[in-house]
Amino acid sequence: MPSSMVRLAGYQGSTSILTASLRRLAQALADGGFARNIALEEDVTAGGEKATGLFASVERGERQIAYMASSYLSARVPALGALDLPFSIDDRQAALQALDGRAGALLREAVARDSGFQVLAFWDNGFRHLSNALRPLRTPADCEGLVIRTLDNAHYRALFASLGFQPVTTDVKDLVRAVETGAVQAQENPLTNLISFGLWRHHRHVSLSGHCFGVLLLVCPRDWYESLPAARRLALERAVRETTTAQRQLAADQDAAALAQLHAHGVQVLQPHEIDRAAMRQACASVCASVRRDVPGAVLDAYLPEAVH
Repeated sequence: MPSSMVRLAGYQGSTSILTASLRRLAQALADGGFARNIALEEDVTAGGEKATGLFASVERGERQIAYMASSYLSARVPALGALDLPFSIDDRQAALQALDGRAGALLREAVARDSGFQVLAFWDNGFRHLSNALRPLRTPADCEGLVIRTLDNAHYRALFASLGFQPVTTDVKDLVRAVETGAVQAQENPLTNLISFGLWRHHRHVSLSGHCFGVLLLVCPRDWYESLPAARRLALERAVRETTTAQRQLAADQDAAALAQLHAHGVQVLQPHEIDRAAMRQACASVCASVRRDVPGAVLDAYLPEAVH
């Protein structure tokens, strides 16, 4: 059994489903004989490190395995823009099946070509929804002028600007403070993050906009992956497959649990039928067209339903 240290790291707290999944992966790697020495840093931001610092450390080979929102990488890997297209995914199972098939294969190739990462799996980060401290958001007019925190991603910033928001970006480690202090009036995230970060305490309005389906890349350094002996690589891939199945089920379950908790906390939740998603989709049509121009047609064909591109 190998003796070298394998370092896994994430950027969310102990209650996060992503942290739970990373713990599960560490255990699966140990049980499967992949490594004797496994170190797990559940939340690098707790020590003041930025999530972007984590990603850079993995690409340099200083850590071996981490998750990252695909949107953090789409500026360098244009093919990942397919995952950023708003209002394009309504069926999470269909999206995940595509990522397990040809779409995922094409995206893995693109990431390997355009970065130092190897994609081990595509994890489910849930549908992203809007929350804010001031009012219900039903139409683009309701979004007008609100400062919204979003990911450091040009596609996302363009999306929210088209809806009337004033988009700003912060690292994950600064998200809670930005919401607490009112530096931002709105933000967008999966429902589980509203619970795990305690954002519901400050944002009493949630709109189930489902504007994007969040995909997480489980990554490792490509050079490290390619250096693994065949038996170790198989052990790694087996542990990743087992963990990915469990992670996706947990993500779906937690969506329902988080929604129930928001209701229990008295948060006002607008259901999809109460939101003018058609108007929002129309408002960001030019953004979608711009993103599609940068994404290879083969990736769009493999990932998106025919009706949306």
